[in-house]
Amino acid sequence: MRRTLALLTVAGTSMVALAFLIPLGLIVREIAHGRAMAEAERQASALVPVLAITVDPDRLTHALLSTGARDRIAVHLPGGGSAGTVRAPADTVAAASRLTRAITAEMDTGYLLLRPVALDGGRTVVIEIFIPSADLTRGVASSWAVLSGVAAVLVAGSLLVGDRLGVRVVRSARRLGKAASALGAGDLSVRIEPEGPPELVAAGEAFNSMADRVVQLLAAEREMAADLSHRLRTPLTALRLSLDHLGPEADQSRSALGRLEAEVDQIIAAARQPSRAPELVHCDAAEVLRERLTFWSALAEDQRRPWELIGASAPVRVPVAATELSAVVDALLGNVFRHTREGTAFTVTLHQGAGTVGMLIADAGPGIRDPEAALRRGTSGAGSTGLGLDIARRLAESSGGTLRIDASSLGGARVQLWFRTDRHDRPPRTARRLVGDRWPRRRTPR
Repeated sequence: MRRTLALLTVAGTSMVALAFLIPLGLIVREIAHGRAMAEAERQASALVPVLAITVDPDRLTHALLSTGARDRIAVHLPGGGSAGTVRAPADTVAAASRLTRAITAEMDTGYLLLRPVALDGGRTVVIEIFIPSADLTRGVASSWAVLSGVAAVLVAGSLLVGDRLGVRVVRSARRLGKAASALGAGDLSVRIEPEGPPELVAAGEAFNSMADRVVQLLAAEREMAADLSHRLRTPLTALRLSLDHLGPEADQSRSALGRLEAEVDQIIAAARQPSRAPELVHCDAAEVLRERLTFWSALAEDQRRPWELIGASAPVRVPVAATELSAVVDALLGNVFRHTREGTAFTVTLHQGAGTVGMLIADAGPGIRDPEAALRRGTSGAGSTGLGLDIARRLAESSGGTLRIDASSLGGARVQLWFRTDRHDRPPRTARRLVGDRWPRRRTPR
């Protein structure tokens, strides 16, 4: 924008300067030409009193010498004689003698001014004045140089003024852009001081109003999430009291209930905390998978499901939080247990590549008839809330990755969850979520 404003300023000022300089240059040249002609007329007029007294060639020669310009002045006498340096052809002199006004004749080296002077007795004398070309253009070059310098100064001054205005506009626009990026990255405290043109001032004020409204909406959502989570404590407490009466047989259920209560407490604590820009996080995907498969293995054993965890023996870092990755693993494995019959085998594979980490969950179930439909937002049926794959997709996209569904080697469905690990300067997760919201499709579980 700054460069464009500077170019527009230079173009506009140059056009205005040329519109004035060209006529002024022509006027200067005409003034120099007229000045030279006027000087020649003055010299011719100075000889008229001498010619009224005498037309003797010797005396006229002496008079011409006294003017200091004898080589430029000549006098054509009535009898055909002349005095001075003659340059005009005879026919031109004869034509001038028949007129009552001065005439000019152009030559290769300048102009000739021929002025007839009527004497007594019907005689006519023609005064010839030679005007060199240098006299006709004297001072024109220097005047044009001065005009060009003035034009250059005007263009440079307008460029400086335009650049300062451009800097003001660009600075305001950049500040607004940086503030918008910071707000998108999760810094809800960012505000700007509106400055610049009225349009940018209005945009800055609108940005501040929008940021205030976003803070209010997020605060209301946090309160609502905290209240809803708090309401879950009553049925959870009742469920724990019921499990306490079942004895040691319900230890596994009590453990799951304890984890659920911890998750609810964590949600309430997170909802009560003020919003701030999230920080970059990492976790060991292999450790998360081992932990979650240990939990699900008990249910798999009850349902006689063969399962296998592949590639999780060594640490594998992924740029997501361990709690969020655990929730995604639980959602995907929950889909396997929910949508396949008991005894159906499944595998979980952790693959580490160049700049990417893949988590592949495959089963030997009936598969997914329409993977594209399963990835579209909405309820997938069979009692599903339609959020499992959407949560998994968002987590993958938070690192720049993606989620895909295809057929597995076991004969059923395979969910591929890929994370990017080569983006050390990637934006925080909240910012990536905002970017993810612009994807053309919102994906949901089967």
